[in-house]
Amino acid sequence: MRHNGQVIVITRYSVSEADAEAFRTEAANAVAALAARPGFLRHRLGRAADDPELWTLVTEWEGAGPYRRALSSYEVKVAAVPLLSRALDEPSAYEVVDGHSP
Repeated sequence: MRHNGQVIVITRYSVSEADAEAFRTEAANAVAALAARPGFLRHRLGRAADDPELWTLVTEWEGAGPYRRALSSYEVKVAAVPLLSRALDEPSAYEVVDGHSP
């Protein structure tokens, strides 16, 4: 098993069609704050192909430490915690144990 220390954070959201644009704006604000923190690698925002009310935000981090420190920063608390508080209540942080990057 390979382990490079990286972490992926997968948060899922149930968002009504009427709230989709507001959600996307909230997600963009959260990603901007997270992306400014050390250790942030990339993100993806997606919507389920079979259920347009189910969304996910995936962020990738150099490790658990940078992710945890990012969440504790004032800027992230202001910009991202409102979005993250809407997430479905389930585990969201995963250590990367295998994968390929181009």
